[in-house]
Amino acid sequence: MTKQILHITNGNALTDYLRELDFTEDILTWQEMLCEGPTIPAIASDKFFEIRRKFLKEYYNIEVNSEELKSELSKLDEAEKYSEIHLWFEYDLFCHINLIGIINLLHQKNISKPLYLICSGRVEGEKNLKGLCELSSEQLMEHYHERTLLTKDDKELATTLWRTYCGKDHNILKPYIVTESNFKYMSNCLKAHLKRFPHQKSGLSVLEDNILRLVRDHQIKSIHHLLGYSLNYQGYYGFGDTQLRRIIDKLSIFLDKTETGIKLNRKGHEALLRQYNFASEIKNNMVYGGVDRLGFQFSIDQNKLVKTVLHVN
Repeated sequence: MTKQILHITNGNALTDYLRELDFTEDILTWQEMLCEGPTIPAIASDKFFEIRRKFLKEYYNIEVNSEELKSELSKLDEAEKYSEIHLWFEYDLFCHINLIGIINLLHQKNISKPLYLICSGRVEGEKNLKGLCELSSEQLMEHYHERTLLTKDDKELATTLWRTYCGKDHNILKPYIVTESNFKYMSNCLKAHLKRFPHQKSGLSVLEDNILRLVRDHQIKSIHHLLGYSLNYQGYYGFGDTQLRRIIDKLSIFLDKTETGIKLNRKGHEALLRQYNFASEIKNNMVYGGVDRLGFQFSIDQNKLVKTVLHVN
């Protein structure tokens, strides 16, 4: 009997790439960014769609076509015809939050087909981590042939992480940093997530701190130039242009535009020296799942999130 496979990809670019490589099976293209904005456990519910629609419009002026999304997800309503589901996601936080959300969705729909993960990242002979669309056709097919069958424990871990991400205490994620699983980049992503919260001394996230260091250590000619550096030197975040541009805009209080380019001002140097907590001035009021970013700060000494003083009851 011929296998019927459903591929779930991390975006249109990869879907197009797979079609070019003559993948003829059904493909569900996931086009969300669950690493930012409010989420609830019940993905694909009307409430979920409305929460996400409002967020994407308010923060990124993106008009979501909910009917189009529902139509794409409706492919899961015929899951009984598939013998396997293949998940195509990358090493970064952006992809991993989407990944655990999708596995949770499959769980909620009682879809118990074998799940295989095709995850890019480290590539032999390559210095930098690679996204799936950055792989040559030969490398991509090698990844596909070496795909990983997710175990019952892997699926339970993903659903637990999703519920926790949608909850009010992200310190509960900490023990899972050392949990062994077939998600070989999950540990890095969870650590990166916790450090998205403001540092207790500077009020900067790791990513914000890194962007200011790029300005300090390189000759940055323009905001567009800085965006390019930020895209290439963001570690395990995997953010796109739109997300990073929003963060850079929030950091404008630390930057001066000169005839030769972009420089740190006095505040920028003070922030990197951690002489003052700038969280309230940056006003990066993003929500991560079920948690308000400004409600917590990351304590290096305690290696965990602590409530921001202004938010302590």
